[in-house]
Amino acid sequence: MARLALISGLLVALAGCSSAPKTASTSAPKTAGTGAPALAMDVLPKVEPKSRYGNMGTYVVLGKRYYTKASSRNHVERGQASWYGKKFHGRRTSSGERYDMHQMTAAHKSLPLPTYALVTNLENGRSAVVKVNDRGPFVGNRIIDLSYAAAKRLDIVNAGTAHVEVRSIDPRDHGKGAKELLRLASADVGRQQRAKPSSAVVARDGGPIFLQVGAFGSRGNAEQLQSRLARRVEEPVLVRAAAVGGASTPLYKVQVGPIRSRTDADALGRRLAALGIDKPVLVVR
Repeated sequence: MARLALISGLLVALAGCSSAPKTASTSAPKTAGTGAPALAMDVLPKVEPKSRYGNMGTYVVLGKRYYTKASSRNHVERGQASWYGKKFHGRRTSSGERYDMHQMTAAHKSLPLPTYALVTNLENGRSAVVKVNDRGPFVGNRIIDLSYAAAKRLDIVNAGTAHVEVRSIDPRDHGKGAKELLRLASADVGRQQRAKPSSAVVARDGGPIFLQVGAFGSRGNAEQLQSRLARRVEEPVLVRAAAVGGASTPLYKVQVGPIRSRTDADALGRRLAALGIDKPVLVVR
């Protein structure tokens, strides 16, 4: 996972930091016998001024120009998350703070520094509040780079990446609406903290429940349906590639879930029918 400790030309005052893109370590830190701190609890969002560094209007990395946002208000996006670990532990971030892989922080290409955000892993429903204090990631279509602690909370350390939603809950940028955003975020994270280590919804026969609403030979068609449904249902909408027989190309399945129970699956099926999607297939993984 590519990271940038300091954006070229941005943090001239922070001497000794390289401005060249770096590849982050994806190896998890050893905890047994090392004295490493326990994983951090979610950060408490608070009103903070924008950092002195990292908030220029525009910057260029690897020949591509990026534009930063003046405010995080109403910022919601979905895409791929990655994480960065011990290779960058202790180095300065774009905001000037030291990167601590055991804290709940993240890097984003355009959000103001700092911004408090609720990140939800759409593949398993886990959520965490993070403080965005760095720039990146600058690889592919990834939208956020999480600290090791945040990646661990969302259960993406082993996979390396996951499909997530990033929602700003920053009190500096949401005025009167901040209190309600914080309440909702706290309730959501609280549910995750009280959950068992494996928070995936499971059926009686041991597998998580999904409703499959379509299967396509084209990823583009599957993602069009995913995008349409994601705006209309609360549950995560996923696209999964599956090999079919000896076919050289996979089948792209659009699935909604995980769902708490078969009763909830029936209720979701009725809502999907109202959207013109009839007879979704119940899938227990």
